[in-house]
Formats: sequence, C-alpha cells, structure tokens
Amino acid sequence: MAAAPKSKTSKARRDKRRSSHWKLDTPGIVTCPKCGAYFLPHRVCKECGTYNGREVINTAEAKK
Repeated sequence: MAAAPKSKTSKARRDKRRSSHWKLDTPGIVTCPKCGAYFLPHRVCKECGTYNGREVINTAEAKK
C-alpha cells in the first residue's frame, strides 16, 4: 500500500512551504578602493573607471 495524505493541504500551507526556495539573494556590493563608490565586484567602477587598480575607462572624456 502506498502512503496517502489523511487530509488536503491548504493553499496557504503549501505556498508557505514553497516560498523559501524562491527568495533572491542580495548581490555582493563592494566599495571602490580609489573613489569609495559602491559597485558590483568584478566590474569596472562607473564613477572613476578603474578595474583592478588600472584605469580602464577615461571618465573625463565619457562625461563630456
């Protein structure tokens, strides 16, 4: 004999159980060592244009 539920699981109880698997994680945000702006790791800083201690984007030309 197969196991059978004794009573119906309500929608609230079912959805409460399922809700914990779909929560999004907050992205890790780091500060730029040069200007102190917040940005996502492994990406160029939009404020000063540096990545890994090197200037990748010249922000002075980009702002014109």
